[in-house]
Amino acid sequence: MRVLLIEDTAGLGEAVREQIADDGHAVDWVLRLAHAEASVRTTAYDLILLDLILPDGRGLDFLRQRRSAGDVTPVIILTARDQISDRIAGLNAGADDYLVKPFDLFELSARVAAVARRYSGNPNPQMQLGELQIDLSAHSIARAGIGVDLTAREWALFEAFIQRPGALQSKAQLEERLYAFGAEIESNTIEVYISRLRKKLGRELIETVRGMGYRLGSK
Repeated sequence: MRVLLIEDTAGLGEAVREQIADDGHAVDWVLRLAHAEASVRTTAYDLILLDLILPDGRGLDFLRQRRSAGDVTPVIILTARDQISDRIAGLNAGADDYLVKPFDLFELSARVAAVARRYSGNPNPQMQLGELQIDLSAHSIARAGIGVDLTAREWALFEAFIQRPGALQSKAQLEERLYAFGAEIESNTIEVYISRLRKKLGRELIETVRGMGYRLGSK
């Protein structure tokens, strides 16, 4: 997924960015709402992690503005404000989840995955795809009963396909899901990862639509 992190505390921001990146997601980290607003105008995000108190404004105002504009991107609030009234205000403003600081980074990973599953229309973490048994919450796959190890990037690319079964995705769209702003991307990076997935999970798993992109195979 492509994730926007809006957090002005340096230590926490670094820790969250590293955690989400280790999960295989691309993370753009900004410290101000002005930068966040510029980011959402130019990039399609799959998830926003939002602090409530920023140097140039309130996270709730940003969230309300996004929802009023019709933006349905899932949002998880990260805040030190732990009153029930604060949680209610966040959820009523359109947040999908609410984590109170300090929080466990592995719990954050689990909540990110859960929100992503809900928005993909498949809240059940267990799924079957041909001979593949997939556990989305554990990031584990077995092929015909035998476990298959995927790297974080391989998993992130695979997840991009299973979240949009049958949808055609261009090379540029897949690169956006895997890499943050400023990351250097080799011209054949996506082709390399797709080749690895085919070797590990089956050659017919991902179809190539020549000149247009890739999609999850029907077999």
